Amino acid sequence: MSFRLSQRDKNIIAFINQFRAVDRDSLVDIFFKELRSPVNACNSVMVRLYRLGLIERTQQYSPTVYLPVDAKIKKNSQKILHFLSILDVYKQMCTYSTPKQVIVEDKPTRRKGGIEPDLFCIFKGSPFWIEIQRNQYSEQKMQEKINLYEDFFFSDEWKSLHWQPEDRSPIFPSVILITPVRYAVSSDHIRIIQVANIHELMEKYKGASKQTKEVSSRTTSSSGRIKINLT
Repeated sequence: MSFRLSQRDKNIIAFINQFRAVDRDSLVDIFFKELRSPVNACNSVMVRLYRLGLIERTQQYSPTVYLPVDAKIKKNSQKILHFLSILDVYKQMCTYSTPKQVIVEDKPTRRKGGIEPDLFCIFKGSPFWIEIQRNQYSEQKMQEKINLYEDFFFSDEWKSLHWQPEDRSPIFPSVILITPVRYAVSSDHIRIIQVANIHELMEKYKGASKQTKEVSSRTTSSSGRIKINLT
């Protein structure tokens, strides 16, 4: 069968491949909201792409959730909710500034047992590894997770990651824990931020621009840590 894809078609397919599970309403918001009938337009496009075999879908959820054609996820898997929660965090960020260098389920160590953040991105000029905690864990388990980040920090392997700036010293990302629960975790070497959502993060750093010089002198060091100025 011969068919031609528009640039928007290609962007939608790439977006689904990147985030693994994307609900219809998110697609409407990201790709169709400028149209007169965004929901109808989205439905029409997604039915066409599905019939062409370019995407997969599951109607276990309402609205429909779309998956990559090679998705190794069962259509009723709880893993879908995990990917949707990652997408939700990304969408929250987009209301302030579009993140760059986005990596879903980043595996920077490339080995089993290393850190596996749910999301990596550069947001408002600063790099972040984001852990989204949908379930409550023991503080011991959460501290063990933080310890893995410290192990990676001391390995120096992070200094050669592809997104590192070429014109200045390498930067070790801050770690954001998206969680409704506050854990008594700590680190002397990496910055840990615990918030319920990105909106709380932005509110937390709303006044940061007034203290840019002070924060910069306190957090910029040979360790590669960076100031956070999210306003």
